Amino acid sequence: MSRHTQSSEVRGSISVKSAVTPEAVPRGGSEWVPPVFDPKNLRDRVVVQLLFHEKVKLGLVEQAWLEWMKLRHRGSTEALWRVLAQHPDVDRDAVYAAAAEVYAFREVALAKADMLAFVQGVLDVFSEQQWAQMIQLRMLPVALEDEHHTDERKLVIATNDPARPEIQRLLQSFNLKRFELRYASEALIRDLVAGAFPQRNEYLDRLADDFAFDLGASYEQQAAQLVDEDALEAEISRSKLINLFEAMLVEGVRSGASDIHIFPNAKRHIEIHFRIDGELEPWHVEDRVHPEAFLAVAKDNSMNIDRFERDAAQDGFIQRMIDQALIRFRVSILPIATASQELRSESIVIRILDDRKVVTDLEKLGLNPLALERFEHAIRQPYGMVILTGPTGSGKTTTLYASLNRVVSPKVNVLTVEDPVEYIVPGVRQIKLSHKLELNSAIRSILRHDPDVVMVGEMRDHATADLAIKLANTGHLTFSTLHTNDAPSAVSRLYKMGIEPFLIAYAINLIVAQRLIRVLCPYCKTEMEGVDREMLERLGFTDEELTDGEVEVFTHGNDPNCKHCNGVGYKGRRAISETMQFTPGIRHIIVTSDDMIDESALRAFAISEGMMTLQASARALIASGETSIHEMMRVVFTEL
Repeated sequence: MSRHTQSSEVRGSISVKSAVTPEAVPRGGSEWVPPVFDPKNLRDRVVVQLLFHEKVKLGLVEQAWLEWMKLRHRGSTEALWRVLAQHPDVDRDAVYAAAAEVYAFREVALAKADMLAFVQGVLDVFSEQQWAQMIQLRMLPVALEDEHHTDERKLVIATNDPARPEIQRLLQSFNLKRFELRYASEALIRDLVAGAFPQRNEYLDRLADDFAFDLGASYEQQAAQLVDEDALEAEISRSKLINLFEAMLVEGVRSGASDIHIFPNAKRHIEIHFRIDGELEPWHVEDRVHPEAFLAVAKDNSMNIDRFERDAAQDGFIQRMIDQALIRFRVSILPIATASQELRSESIVIRILDDRKVVTDLEKLGLNPLALERFEHAIRQPYGMVILTGPTGSGKTTTLYASLNRVVSPKVNVLTVEDPVEYIVPGVRQIKLSHKLELNSAIRSILRHDPDVVMVGEMRDHATADLAIKLANTGHLTFSTLHTNDAPSAVSRLYKMGIEPFLIAYAINLIVAQRLIRVLCPYCKTEMEGVDREMLERLGFTDEELTDGEVEVFTHGNDPNCKHCNGVGYKGRRAISETMQFTPGIRHIIVTSDDMIDESALRAFAISEGMMTLQASARALIASGETSIHEMMRVVFTEL
């Protein structure tokens, strides 16, 4: 069906009216004590189904029920399951999906690309006000389908909450002839809205206006000369540089980048790159301003940074409200060498700290079932240590925060010692280090602060590791990180730091080595032809897998028009891990070590007890078509 035909059919079925505004809810104010919670008396079918399928814990239902009873006392008619969906520790999609099933709403079973194309094809059918109302209620028209036994067609409306009364009233105000509400996850609706209604970057708009005239004449004329501070100040004050800097921050957040890199290249141009899904992607090259001017703008807009200091490393931070969310940026500045003596060059890396991206559910990290089971068991213990290991950017901090969210409770005192504190975790007391409170002093002080759970950001030396191990041995559940390549080598690292083998053996519950691997775009990935059997064997695939044809290898697509991945071929990342559980056998190997930890023996014994290595985890993703051989070789060390 053509876009014109779609628009005509939809336009003919509606008339423009405003949405119905829900009435205000009356409130009361008298003191009141709720009755005692009894799960046997639950009458909410959605909540009962969630409990039956173990999609939500009973304790969370009790908390939601108490809040629901308070709301009812004030006159609210909100359903219990809706109150439960607002709980920060509850999977909202699971609740809404259960509600849709209970109230007999079907789930949308259409490709995201097709739905997005439909929305874009009917943009001119609805007014701006109607689109705004639909977006506010998280609902979108996604398809036209034939009605059974009739010659008419119905409009399919996707929403995460098809039982919401406001949606029904809004659709009735549109005078739609035939329509059907279907359930879709909140994330899917959000992606469709982002694709059909891309947000404008006002700073980029201003930048286009500023750059309509020649902005680089003064720079080109002075390129061979030293730039004095007065001339640099005049160039910094130009609004175009401010707009470029602010546009960069906004686009970095919206593109999902983890870091922004700014540096002058050999041609004295400023290069800006975004790190997206672990790889640097060029975003902009600016050749119309003096490089020192833009670097100075970045420094001027950062707290705790001296713009006139160009020979020392500096660390600072930035805060901005972007898309109605407070985003924090951590700034790192280092002087770098260039071929031009007159250019005092620096490299700036800005880490984007977006609290909306913090994963609070261990199940969403992508760990394999056995690794997840072992992780859950380790953090449920009353004491002992859980260690995350891997290089920078392997997702260790994300996993630690998800672990903390799992154990945090009003009845538990959770303390963290981090440098710096990246994300704020509700319910956790995060200790802020400074020149007056160093890491070792903070860890010593923790013992006098009555902790239950402690997170030590990183064990960097013997003193830190010794204190963290002692915390785990004195009845505290302790989390920490190390920089090693795999789980067994973490034991060797601690031993070489001077930690006694018996302390290592009996203080640690679990060591998790982790990497982040990119996931193939499901819309444009293609089956790999002519796969080298010898290469697959070197990666660890067995003769049986290759002979039986069980391995179907996919690679990234080459579709530059793919709207899902923007032509990259990959979309998002997931964790792969190896989890070495400290069983009696593992502890025995460590305790009986003489002057060296036998990593090979540890690895072999852990594998015999079911541990999947990083390589095995990556192979499982290749076999399931989720990632590629190239990505495994890029992320995981493989034997020749």
